[in-house]
Amino acid sequence: MMDAILVLNAGSSSIKFSLFSGAERPEPDGVICEGGCEGIGDELQAQAKDQAGHLIVNERLSGESSHERALSWLLDFLEKNFPEHSLLAVGHRIVHGGSRYSAPVKIDAAVIAELERLVPLAPLHQPRHLQDIAALSKLHPGLPQIACFDTAFHHDQPRVARQYALPRQLTDDGVVRYGFHGLSYEYIASVLPDVAGANIASGRVVVAHLGAGASMCALKDGRSIATTMGFTALDGLMMSRRCGALDPGVVLYLLQQKGMPASDVSDLLYQASGLLGVSGVSDDMKTLLASEAPHAHEAIDLFVYRICIELGALAAALGGLDALVFTAGIGEHAAEIRRRVCEQAAWLGLQIDASANAAGGPRISTSGSETSAWVIPTNEELMIARHCWRLLQEA
Repeated sequence: MMDAILVLNAGSSSIKFSLFSGAERPEPDGVICEGGCEGIGDELQAQAKDQAGHLIVNERLSGESSHERALSWLLDFLEKNFPEHSLLAVGHRIVHGGSRYSAPVKIDAAVIAELERLVPLAPLHQPRHLQDIAALSKLHPGLPQIACFDTAFHHDQPRVARQYALPRQLTDDGVVRYGFHGLSYEYIASVLPDVAGANIASGRVVVAHLGAGASMCALKDGRSIATTMGFTALDGLMMSRRCGALDPGVVLYLLQQKGMPASDVSDLLYQASGLLGVSGVSDDMKTLLASEAPHAHEAIDLFVYRICIELGALAAALGGLDALVFTAGIGEHAAEIRRRVCEQAAWLGLQIDASANAAGGPRISTSGSETSAWVIPTNEELMIARHCWRLLQEA
C-alpha cells in the first residue's frame, strides 16, 4: 500500500486540501489530488481534481455545514477514491507560531494550548486551524497531525528587525515583529537557484507575496532579513480587506473619540478596509482593474504605492537590491500591477520587459536591467508536505 500526506489550509469558510505521495520526499508532480470545501457555515460545496487537473467531484454536501462535516467528507472521499493510499500524517498551515515555534512540530495538547493562546494575534485564521485539528482528532484519533508555521521562516531575523520601540518588558513578553507568509517565502527561496541562478539566490532579493493577504520579505542568501508584516497579519501592505500599516493613533481615535467598541474596530481593520474599503467596489484586484470607477483606480494606485514604499525600505535593509520576485495570486497573474511596480522602481535599476511581463515570465526584466525581476508561482502546500515527510523520517 502506498503512503500519502494530506495538507490542509483552513480559511474562515473553506478548507483547501492537497494529497501528496509520501513514499519519498514530495515533489511538485507528486500531487495525487487537490481541492476543497467551501461555504462552511452556509451551504457546503466540495470539489476535487486529480493529478492531471481533471474534475473528480463537484457536489453540494447535505447535513451540518461545519469544519467537521467537511473533513468527514474529505476522509471518506479519499478512502473511496484512493484506496491504494494510506494516510501517514496531516500537515496544517498554521498562521501564527509565536516565539516558541521556529520549526514544524507534531501536534499534541501542549501545542494546542499554545495555539489557543495566540488566537488574538491571528483572529481570522487561528480559530479555524484549531477547529480542523479538533475535528480530525475526533474523526481519525490515531492520525499524526503536524503544524507548519507561517512565522517560522522569519524566526531568525536580526533582533533589530523584530523589535518595536516599546518598553523592554513588552518585548520580553513577546510583543515583537513575527512576520507571516513564511511558507511561501521558504518555497521561493528553495527554487530561486534553479529559476534565477545561484548568484541571484545568494544575493539581495525582495519577494512580493501579493494576494488577498499581502506582504513582502527581504532575503539575503535565502534567509529572511526583514518583512513587512509584524506582530499580526494586519501590518505592512494594503490588502484585499486589511488596512496594512496604520498610525496607532487612528485606532486610539476610533476607540476614544468615535466610541467604537474594540470588536467593531477589529472588524473594520480586518474585514472592511484595504482594496474593498478604499474602492467601495470590490476586494478583488481583477474586478478593480476592469472597473471604470474612480475609487477603484484610487485603490489600485494606493496598493502600488504601498508596495513601492515598502520595496524601498526592504532594499535599504538589504543594502541594495539584486532581484525582485512577484508571487501569489496578484503577483503571479496581474501583469498590470507588476508593470506599475517595476516602472516606479526604476530608481533601483529595474527595467521591465513588456513582452516578458505580459507572458508571465519567469524573467520579466530586460537583459540590461541592473536589477532583475521575476514571476515565480508559490507552492506552500509542497513545503508543508516536505516538512511533514522530514518529521516522519526523523521519527
